[in-house]
Amino acid sequence: MYLGVDGGGTKTAFAVVDAAGTVLGTADEPSTAPALGEHGMQTARTVLRDGITKACRQAGTDPAHLKHAFLGLPGHGESASLTAALDALPAEILGHDRYTVGNDMVCGWAGSLGLADGINVISGTGSMAYGVLRRREARTGGWGELFGDEGSAHWIAVQGLNLFTRMSDGRTPPGPLQAVLRRRLGLDTDLDLVDVMLLGRPDRTAVAAVSRHVSEAAAEGDESCARILTRAGEELAALARAARRALGAAPDEEVPVSWSGGVFTVARVREAFTGALASFPEPYATRPPLTTPVLGAALLAARIAGEPLPR
Repeated sequence: MYLGVDGGGTKTAFAVVDAAGTVLGTADEPSTAPALGEHGMQTARTVLRDGITKACRQAGTDPAHLKHAFLGLPGHGESASLTAALDALPAEILGHDRYTVGNDMVCGWAGSLGLADGINVISGTGSMAYGVLRRREARTGGWGELFGDEGSAHWIAVQGLNLFTRMSDGRTPPGPLQAVLRRRLGLDTDLDLVDVMLLGRPDRTAVAAVSRHVSEAAAEGDESCARILTRAGEELAALARAARRALGAAPDEEVPVSWSGGVFTVARVREAFTGALASFPEPYATRPPLTTPVLGAALLAARIAGEPLPR
């Protein structure tokens, strides 16, 4: 049996599959990000132990009998000290060294494209692109919410919150977003936004959740919110294009592109993304994801063990 673990900004998903690719056990636990410092590592340790235990129990096995595991975890490869700690962590839980740790971006690519050459663009709490072409790898984006993650849920939320303040001040004509955020965030006055979103110090996941309200306002006819979602799709397409360049694709080479993450469930974002790719002079073959990132992690585990799962 093989274990796949897909970490993310919102949750960590677990799946145990057999040699035929049948899913035998799954679990969902909170995010391990950011696993910095002793407190962060303890959180990551608890999340991984709980998820692995639950998925294995459901599959009728235990961690010691897993042939291999692939754990895609946020932050891996982005800090030498963090990477070393994450590399060592699974041994405590699995009780063996038949595992590989990588960045969670690899899970999205493996699941969406089935381990085939191409680029996967991730847009969940954060955003980035990762691609493989003739054994060459490239990553673009993923710089974090402070000065990056364009097109992500967090980015959409921040753009929407800024738009709300401009509407409240009269710097931008009012739209449905005002009523949506007042209702969804429980604002008695518009200035209560400061208390809720700043003084209350919500974590990045809670901020990113506001992106759903931006989508709601766009569906109610808020043209400014619709433009935010369109721009999000365009920003995500720019990540794919930059990854293509980094991979060294020939100008006339058709490169497969897929996607993963909750933001892509928003039709306006997805349409803007595929539309932007179609407008570029170089060719892309956009395709819906074959399967989920957590099952992509399981595919990787089986391939690393030398027993790739059947198509």
